[in-house]
Amino acid sequence: MSTDVEQRAAGRADRAATRPKKSNGQWKIDGREPLNGNEVFKAEDNGLNVRARIEEVYAKSGFASIDPDDLHGRFRWWGLYTQRKPGIDGGRTATLEPHELEDEYFMLRVRIDGGRLTTEQLRTIADISNEFARGTADLTDRQNIQLHWIAIEDVPEIWRRLEAVGLQTTEACGDVPRVILGSPVAGIAADELIDPTPAIEEISRRYIGDESLANLPRKYKTAITGHPSQDVVHEINDCSFVAVEHPEHGIGYDLWVGGALSTVPRFAERLGAWVAPDQVVETWLGVTEIFRDYGYRRLRNKARLKFLMAEWGLEKFREILETEYLGYRLADGPAPAKPLTEGDHVGVHRQADGKYYIGVSLIAGRASGTLLGQMVDIAEKYGSTRLRTTPHQKILFLDIPEDDIDAVVADLDAVGLSSRKDLFRRSTIACTGIEFCKLAIVETKQTAADTIATLEARLAEIDLPHPISLHLNGCPNSCARIQTADIGLKGQLVTTDDGEQKPGFQVHVGGGLASSDRDEAGLGRTVRGLKVTADDLSDYVETLVRRFLAGRSETETFSEWAHRVDDEELV
Repeated sequence: MSTDVEQRAAGRADRAATRPKKSNGQWKIDGREPLNGNEVFKAEDNGLNVRARIEEVYAKSGFASIDPDDLHGRFRWWGLYTQRKPGIDGGRTATLEPHELEDEYFMLRVRIDGGRLTTEQLRTIADISNEFARGTADLTDRQNIQLHWIAIEDVPEIWRRLEAVGLQTTEACGDVPRVILGSPVAGIAADELIDPTPAIEEISRRYIGDESLANLPRKYKTAITGHPSQDVVHEINDCSFVAVEHPEHGIGYDLWVGGALSTVPRFAERLGAWVAPDQVVETWLGVTEIFRDYGYRRLRNKARLKFLMAEWGLEKFREILETEYLGYRLADGPAPAKPLTEGDHVGVHRQADGKYYIGVSLIAGRASGTLLGQMVDIAEKYGSTRLRTTPHQKILFLDIPEDDIDAVVADLDAVGLSSRKDLFRRSTIACTGIEFCKLAIVETKQTAADTIATLEARLAEIDLPHPISLHLNGCPNSCARIQTADIGLKGQLVTTDDGEQKPGFQVHVGGGLASSDRDEAGLGRTVRGLKVTADDLSDYVETLVRRFLAGRSETETFSEWAHRVDDEELV
């Protein structure tokens, strides 16, 4: 005879078995009924349609006339976010409502697929920055350029100028296919395996602005590279193609799916599929449509492709892709070889045509309209009309004649652009931070600049075998990829020993991607209680670097050392 406990357990199991399964909001399984506020406004009107209202209503009637669903939702489909109101400290970020945090100005993100820019295009962005954005301009780690202080009244004219030179802000934000990361040296590098430019251009031309893909569960990030340095951080994108040579079929791409960071980081996984060059676009479309049709839409914090991938696994994902979306089986293929060179392309490098490209570092991606204009002046002075942004907040000057290299390097140095392998400038990335971002808790750009200056002065005598990456993020969302840095800094308020709250960071150490000096991608390590104030950041990093140099083995990298040593070495 069963006990009362067993009977109660059996009753719970019976009820669970008959209880309807909670919907995840997957269109192909659960139907299209909107299950949260974001899904409601997207169902009511496609985000792409807001452009007409911006041009015909809001730009004429001003900020106060903007419908809230457009302002906080659909505007993103055209690269517009309200920026943070000045003077609100980080301690109030989580306590104020969005409308209390926001100013009546916008961040505008210019979409630059593959990082490809002409000097005419960059000159246009520079002029817009100076005329409409108070001279602001930042290079992002997704190859875009962001402007601030944009008034709604000026947006139509800004679009007109951008589109006149072949640029756009279409789907630069929102639940859509975001900018396509591409190798900054596509089509020019002497050691390139394959040029991904045709695939990037076709995806952009055919599908960016396509209403059938303009309502995804959340943002969707793509990366494509044909360079052996694997220079597009493919492990942390939703869908990536990495050049590889198949022993039978030749050069094609290895397909990776389901990567993303934020508060629940997950690396993309290889599907084990080799994608021929003429299959890239339809394969990308298939993966994107899987996300649209099967992605989770009930909870926003579960709406990225990485969560579907975690549930399905590799075999099921590949089977669905091939049977429901492609209609054929992709060839099995090998993994790409480990990169042997850095993927940031800083320095002077020979092109396939005998000319040279020069990669330079800004300080944490911070530029200005004036600096962008100076970049154009320098490029055109030496006959170059092509530049590239990178996923590392760098910019490349293409097509430099060999005889002009020294002069170009000197001119770039004169405006603060370094082509040297600087100790920390080269490897530091910072997000927008509290200066403009409504989610941020701490300042990042100036903190990064101050830290770089201090560290490079104090550590001028040392010679590191590999650059040590330092990534600063203003909040937990990891726009600056803190979990994959040697030293990753997550912004938060830190309580000092005397009980005072100050801006600071939780520290992650030892992260990295295969395109850095790691054997494979790995997340940074956290140590309980390891936090540092912004004021003490330079002291902490200096101490950590000196401990590494004193305690490492001959061939040990920083990330290997950081994962090996005891907690006490990292505090």
